Amino acid sequence: MRGLISSALCFTAIGLATAPAFAEQPVLERQWLTDGFTNPEGVATAPDGSYFISNVAGWAAEADGEGWISVMSADGALLTEKWAEGLDAPKGMVVQDGILYVADITTVRRYDSKTGEALPSLPAPGAKFLNDMTVWHGHVLVSDSQGASIYTLTDEGFKIWAQDEERLGGINGLLGDGDRLLVSTMSTGSLLEVDKDKNWTEIASGMVDADGIGIVPGGYLVSAWRGEIYFVSNEGDVTSLLNTREEGIKQNDLSVFGDLIIVPNWDPSTVSGWKIGK
Repeated sequence: MRGLISSALCFTAIGLATAPAFAEQPVLERQWLTDGFTNPEGVATAPDGSYFISNVAGWAAEADGEGWISVMSADGALLTEKWAEGLDAPKGMVVQDGILYVADITTVRRYDSKTGEALPSLPAPGAKFLNDMTVWHGHVLVSDSQGASIYTLTDEGFKIWAQDEERLGGINGLLGDGDRLLVSTMSTGSLLEVDKDKNWTEIASGMVDADGIGIVPGGYLVSAWRGEIYFVSNEGDVTSLLNTREEGIKQNDLSVFGDLIIVPNWDPSTVSGWKIGK
């Protein structure tokens, strides 16, 4: 069956916690699980309240023209399997001023977010593996995982905003939040924050393969793409809420939209919807 396949699953904290249990530790409650995708990786909100889902459909760094963008409803139904086709390995996405921006290896592809019309793509000079995207202070940003860099869109195109081999090794997730930008890295598994003056603070670390970032009551959620979701308290304590590594279920670009948490599962090509409980 293609579409909604199960619901009403609840997961409490499992695995090794890096700090004592919290009095207000959250619980993940699965609302739905949807199939019909092929190696889904990123999520963005569409103008009508539905969600764009990127499908890599193959190797993560291969320019094969096999990737596409799907559209999914807020309650997990697959509405349009191939809303846009012919991408290479689309990952992170964001909508700004009516345009859908899609990170696609070394290029950011653009589409009219209402009609799906393809707009001119924008290269990120020197990029090796573009990954996640966000909007911060009105600017579109994209991470380059292999280049330890963050690019920002200027009037002249994408330019490097930050580059640091040690701090940003394996950079992945980006999330603009007011005066700060939240960043996750795969190498050290760090959750970082940085301000516009490029003052960096490490909130937590040890979440190897860190991917998507979401803000929830009491702290943050961070997914690790190989198959884990962590809760990071505002004090920086880390606990594993979900571990599906042994089952081979990936937990990719976790994103929070209101009280809904959406997580693409590269394997087994599903997308899961969650809410936070106590």
